[in-house]
Amino acid sequence: MLKQQRADYLRGRLQELYPETPIPLDHRDPYTLLVAVLLSAQCTDVRVNLVTPALFALADNPNEMMRVSVEQIKAIIRPCGLSPRKSAAISELSKILVEKHGGEVPADFDALEALPGVGHKTASVVMAQSFGVPAFPVDTHIHRLATRWKLTSGKNVVETERDLKKLFPRESWNRLHLQIIFYGREHCSARGCDGKRCLLCRELFCPPTR
Repeated sequence: MLKQQRADYLRGRLQELYPETPIPLDHRDPYTLLVAVLLSAQCTDVRVNLVTPALFALADNPNEMMRVSVEQIKAIIRPCGLSPRKSAAISELSKILVEKHGGEVPADFDALEALPGVGHKTASVVMAQSFGVPAFPVDTHIHRLATRWKLTSGKNVVETERDLKKLFPRESWNRLHLQIIFYGREHCSARGCDGKRCLLCRELFCPPTR
């Protein structure tokens, strides 16, 4: 099966398996999504969803968050890990949003990636899910799955994102990245796949990896 054939097959199967793609991170608007995605770095979505209610009860917009001390933020988000760095980033980006963007999250990749603690993947999630702009956020799990499914030979998430965007229609990107995440969490772990129990790996004849 050629690479494009594999991609087309996967897109169809993932649509069958996951016709609905709810955003895993609880949020109310672009700002709360931005903060939640930032917190999800090296942390599970489940844990982030347990932490954010207390944080957003304290402040759920940039104007209020910039007035909260970094220590208060850090105390709440500690279970998410990397709390010193994340708390400082949340505080500083809130100030920047107020001072430079009128208290609104900008619908612009460059402006988002200029914010503290916001990389390309975080910006892509916000652009895709808050503003409906086609993007293909690629984390390390998606990178491993794309490699396992022989969709890319990329050495990192940047190269894999480039390859996936070439293989899949632009209008499918926002939905597809979530479908891959859902499938990976349920059936095909980042650590490995035995090539037998995993439905798509078995159908695509992927060799065992452990």
